[in-house]
Amino acid sequence: MIELTAGDGHKFSAYRADPDGTPKGAVVVVQDCFGITPQIRKVTDEFAAKGYLAIAPALFDSVKTDVALGHDEGGLAEGTNLMQQVGTDRAVGDIQEAVDAVKSAGKVTIVGYGWGGYLAYVSANRVSGVACTVGYYGGGIVDDYREKRKVPTLLHFGEADPLTPLEQVGQFRSHRPDVSAFSYPDAAHAFNCDDRDSYHGEAAKAALERTLVWISQYVEGQPPVALKNAGAYAQAKVEKKKKKKDTADDLGPPMD
Repeated sequence: MIELTAGDGHKFSAYRADPDGTPKGAVVVVQDCFGITPQIRKVTDEFAAKGYLAIAPALFDSVKTDVALGHDEGGLAEGTNLMQQVGTDRAVGDIQEAVDAVKSAGKVTIVGYGWGGYLAYVSANRVSGVACTVGYYGGGIVDDYREKRKVPTLLHFGEADPLTPLEQVGQFRSHRPDVSAFSYPDAAHAFNCDDRDSYHGEAAKAALERTLVWISQYVEGQPPVALKNAGAYAQAKVEKKKKKKDTADDLGPPMD
């Protein structure tokens, strides 16, 4: 664990994992409502194993330190209470500090899960120095559709998630074609967490593959450029865009 200092002066810890050799860039892993659990540490280690400097800021530290709750009703209740005490603004401020702490490694992405998925989505417009963001099953995202994202944003939803019904995901996609939103059949909320009964291996694998391609494209590739009335996209191969078939739509990826 390392210690960081936020803009308002409060100190908080972060779990850091370094890759072998020179980093290809950096990944800020944003926790769910259970804190810096063994699962979050494992995810952070996995990004480091892929060649990125990875860091998971402990967003509850401003209220309570060393939080790693169990994935049960008691843990959910305590985590929800801590989330409400911390609030979005302070969490985003701590994420900004985490981004600043690893930007020397290259371009930076933010990947969040649950509460962290929502914070990753918000961070696309509020955190500076970010190449792209990825959010897994973040509650509240589908209601926050009015603003275009300033950087490329990838989202993952479970089609069996009662917190974010598939119909709402479809409506969100129609409002935000600048966001790549995928859904996964039979996957529930927290389908990526293999410490929970809701874990769905097939969906987790597919989402990770898309996440790694996304990070590779925007963190290791060319920086995104803002297109008028089209959100933020990478223009690595502009000539391919010009050859786009007339029959193709511009509504982002299909929901599979």
